[in-house]
Order: sequence, then structure tokens, then C-alpha cells
Amino acid sequence: MVRNSAFLFGAGGERIAIVARFDTTGVRSTGVFSEIIGYDEDIKGDLLDALRRLDPASIGLNYSTDDVTADGLTHGHWLLLNELLRGTPYLDRLTSAAPLLSRLRGRKSPTEVARIHAAVAITEDVVRLVTSRIQADVSERRIADYVHEEFRRRGVQPAWGWEACPIVNCGPSSEPGHAAPRDDLSVEPGQLVHIDLGVRLDDYCSDLQRMWYVRRAGETKAPDEVSRAFDVVVQAIEAGAAALRPGVRGWEVDAAARRVVVEAGYPEFKHSLGHGLGRAVHDGGTRLGPRWPCYGSTPERTVEAGNVFTLELGVPTPAGFIGLEEDVLVTEVGCEFLSSFERELMLV
Repeated sequence: MVRNSAFLFGAGGERIAIVARFDTTGVRSTGVFSEIIGYDEDIKGDLLDALRRLDPASIGLNYSTDDVTADGLTHGHWLLLNELLRGTPYLDRLTSAAPLLSRLRGRKSPTEVARIHAAVAITEDVVRLVTSRIQADVSERRIADYVHEEFRRRGVQPAWGWEACPIVNCGPSSEPGHAAPRDDLSVEPGQLVHIDLGVRLDDYCSDLQRMWYVRRAGETKAPDEVSRAFDVVVQAIEAGAAALRPGVRGWEVDAAARRVVVEAGYPEFKHSLGHGLGRAVHDGGTRLGPRWPCYGSTPERTVEAGNVFTLELGVPTPAGFIGLEEDVLVTEVGCEFLSSFERELMLV
């Protein structure tokens, strides 16, 4: 839209678009709105007329303090709307639409779930091919370059920015987090390789983390301290999955997984167990996270059937970071894995 525009969705099914007159044809072609009003000089009169006809008890706006997917209104437009509604009863009826929008976005249709599942399948295909590329002296950046080659070959986009999708961590000197792969860190025997990656396919995303241990000469398995840490991460994800069902609050699912990690003697992971997954890799809605101020009210929200979440956590070891991430669908009775749960550490 090239001018200020208003899109109104009434509780009775009304769908009204108020846009610049030369934008009406494009808006009409979407098939979304039953009434399209074109204005020339000022949106105010048409906006107030529409509000008088609807006479809403409350007006939900797309702003939120804790859910970025429900936070599209700029501060400038907030000030403008206050000016347009000054002197009317509607100014006092403004509120956030985030509670409604987060539930709407969180509930995935069967078609949406199928698209996420397809994105997961492609990501797992890439992971299988990556295993053969994990060799001594290969840098984090080279591994990422190979993943990018596979993305391009399949015609998919990364689920987040190219520079840090995938995230690659080789050994204990590589810090896990949202950072780009490095040229100066490479695969070494006796160390772990951790990759966090996802793709966007047909507008829907996957988000997985996978692990490999690079054996030293003569080793047939990972050291006990590495195997134990990996098993604890698996057990914590299993505990979170067991707690994930309709009606439970997000923080309760997080607590079930967090308890396993802490009771096993590992440091508490400093992020949420899971986030929504869909059109965005962090898709808003209920968060499977602790009751920390940074997450606002999102961990207090209720899980619903049709929600798709990640389950992700990790622990440090002397050989490097161990982190796993799986994608799951909430069903009427619990949850099902959309990804192939990595219950055994891959060896190279």
C-alpha cells in the first residue's frame, strides 16, 4: 500500500479494506475483502464511517510487547491512529490483538503441517549428505558452504539468513549461538561437530540441530563423558515431548525438560525449550519456555492441538557443545515427531 490504509475484520465476519483509490484493484484481486473503499485525500472520514457501522466494543490492533509475529504496527502509525480517533469513543476501545493472533497463527491446518513436514524431510536429506563431508581439517565455513550448495540444488531457501544458516560448531572453542561459521575452526578428531539448520519450502520452515563425534584413531565410540551428555539431552527432549499436550502451559513443558538437565548435574540452558514453527522459523504464539521477563506472557499461554514446536536444548562437554533440536506436532492426545529424533550420536 502506498498510502495509509486500514484493514478491518469484524467479529460478525465483516472484511473491510480502506485504501488509496488506485490500490483498490490490487486489493480486490486478493479475494480477501468483501468491502473495498477507495479514498483520495484523507482516510479519516471513511475510517470513522466504517467504525460507526461496526460499533466494536473493542478494537484489536496488531501490536505486542512479547510476540514479534503479532507486532506489525509502527509507533508512527500508532500516533496517527490516536490522532484520527481523537474525540470519538473508539480511542478508548483500542487494545492488542496479540492473544487472538498468536492462537490463530499457532493453530496449523493439515496443509500447513504437510508443508512443514516436507521442509523437515529435505533438511534431513541434507544432514545425511553432510556426514560424509565431516572430515579432519574441514572448516566450519566449508561445511556451511556445502550445505548451501545442497540448498541451491534443491531450490530451497534457508529458514533464516544465509550467513548463519547453517550454524556450525566444531569443538570446544566454537561458541554455540546465533553466529556465522568460522574459517579458523575446523573438524578435529576427538571433538564434536554441531549443526543448526533449516529450510524454507513453500513458505514454511524446518529447524533442526544435529550432532557428530569425530573419532580418534582406534576409537570405536565416543568417550563416556560425551555419550552421557548426549543421553541426557535425549532424555530431556523426551521428557518435554511427554509433557507436551493440549491444555498444558508452555512453561510446564519447559520445566519437565529443564529438570532432567539440572538433576543430571549439567548447567541450566539459558533459552526456552521450544518455539513455534511455521511461516517463520520463530513463529510466535505460545512459547515452551521458562517464566523469565524476556519472554513476557508467552510461556503462560496454553498449548493447543495443531501447534508445531521445536524441542531444543544442549549441554557443554570438553569435546564441544552437544545440542539437539526436533520438530513436533501437538495432537489431540500428545505430540508426534515430524523429524527423525536423533537418539544415537552419529560417528565419523
